[in-house]
This record gives sequence, C-alpha cells and structure tokens, in this order.
Amino acid sequence: MSLMSLILKNVSKVIKGKDEKIKIITSCLLAGGHVLLEDVPGVGKTMLARTLAKTFDLDFKRVQFTPDLLPTDLTGLYIFERGTNKFVFKKGPLFTDVLLADEVNRATPRTQSALLEAMEERQVTVEGNTHKLSDVFFTIATQNPIESEGTFPLPEAQLDRFMIRISMGYPDKEHELKMLLSQVDHHPIEDITPVISRDELNRIITEIKEVKLSESVLDYIIDIIKATRNHEDIKVGASPRASIVLMKLARAYAYLEEREYVLPDDVKYLAPFVLNHRLILTIEAKIKRVSPFEIIEEVLNNVKVVK
Repeated sequence: MSLMSLILKNVSKVIKGKDEKIKIITSCLLAGGHVLLEDVPGVGKTMLARTLAKTFDLDFKRVQFTPDLLPTDLTGLYIFERGTNKFVFKKGPLFTDVLLADEVNRATPRTQSALLEAMEERQVTVEGNTHKLSDVFFTIATQNPIESEGTFPLPEAQLDRFMIRISMGYPDKEHELKMLLSQVDHHPIEDITPVISRDELNRIITEIKEVKLSESVLDYIIDIIKATRNHEDIKVGASPRASIVLMKLARAYAYLEEREYVLPDDVKYLAPFVLNHRLILTIEAKIKRVSPFEIIEEVLNNVKVVK
C-alpha cells in the first residue's frame, strides 16, 4: 500500500469524502508549511487536525482563540518558584507538534503575532530568552468566513505566512450518511492509531527534498507568480514567498503521488490554494465582485509551460 493510501485509509475513518483535501493538507504538513482552514463550524476541522496528529504519532494541542487571550497564554511564561528561589519557564501550548488555532481571527493582533512568529521561526522569545519549538511544528488555524463580529482580521502580511488557505466544505449525502453510521456506537477517533512513526516522518521530509524540479517547471512557477503582479484586477500580486511555498508544496504532493519529479500539472492544481489569500484586488475588481479564484483561474489558463 502506498504512503498516501495508508494515510487516507486511516484519516477517512473519521473524515469522510474529503480525500483530495486531506492529500493537500498532508502535503502542506510534509512541506513544512501551515494551513489556514476557512470554513463554517461543524465540518470536521478539529477532527481533521486530531486525526492527522494521531496518524503521524505527533503531539496535538488545541487553543480556542478569544479576545482576552494573551501572547503568554500561547508561548508560556516564567514563574517564580519559592522552593528553588528561581524563575522557571512554564511552556505554553505552542510547544507541541500539531497545533489547532481555533478561530484565530478572534484574538487580538498582539496574540496573533505571537503565533505567527512561532510559525515562521519555529521558536518563541520570552523575556529575551529563545525557546525552540518542535522541528515539525504544524499549525492548522481556522476562521469562520461568514462571521465578522468581534473579530480581528488577519492582515495580508500575516496571511502570507500560511502556505495554503483551504476549505473543507460540506460532505455529500452519501458520505454524511457514512459519517452518521460510523458514530452510532462511539466516535471513530478512538480507533485511530499511528501508521507512520516520528522517524519515518523525518525520513519522508528528507526524501521530499530530493524530488526533482526541471527548469521548465521552475520557469512555470515564476511565470504564474509574475502574472499575478501584472494583472489589471490585482493591486498587489504574490510575493517571492509564494514562489517558494508553491515549489515546496508541489514537491511534497508529487512525493505523495509516488513520483520522483514535479509535473506542471501539480503546480497548476496547487496554485489556487497557495495564491488565493495572497492577492490584494483592486477597488474596481471588488466592485465587480470578482473573486481571487476567478482571477487565478484566468492567470493559469493564460500562462503556458515552456519546454
């Protein structure tokens, strides 16, 4: 059984009918990125994060973001211990492998910044002291796209730190029925066991770096990114970081497809998930109610692979 089949078989015990979304999110994990999961409540965001963590035998923590959440509630803080007469660092929930940052846009910008520093640097700094996080630290941050009251929207510069933005969406009738049947007696999350060890995960991450990228594929990535900077409906196009993460994500996706090389089709398929939160549209485009996905589709249709 292939690596991806093994992962899907395990995760699909809990998450029904979302194999392709699971594959993309798994690619993001293996590529060292982070996910912004934008969806309505109740579609399985928490269960997905927990199931992935169990599948890869990783530690999992969940934080409910609220306006009164402080940066130290995430990073931890120094506490004075009378017994030793010293200040001792008590680690916060960021010290884990998989973190679910639930409703990240409900926390204040100061607390959001603490999370984003951890995502980018895989470390936190408290009172001048730096503390390393897990080398596979993976964040799934969620936000509700239809509710804005009492939220602090992530600015574009912070959105850029997420490798992908994706939505799970509602299941169809067939898979929703399977979900109900699977939970008649107990929750299937209780049956999830690791199928990939920590050592195997580190080996996979190393092997992904050996997946080949032809010059034509690299040119294709750059041409797509450049096209977003010159489009009439886009005020600010994708940054160089977008080029890098699209390359990394395509490599991981190709690996899960059991290929030793990246295809242009991989890049084209993954580009919307990498780019949809990185584009700032013009006022005219917003008035016309043009969506980023429509613009990205147009860009992808116009940019050709040069062999």
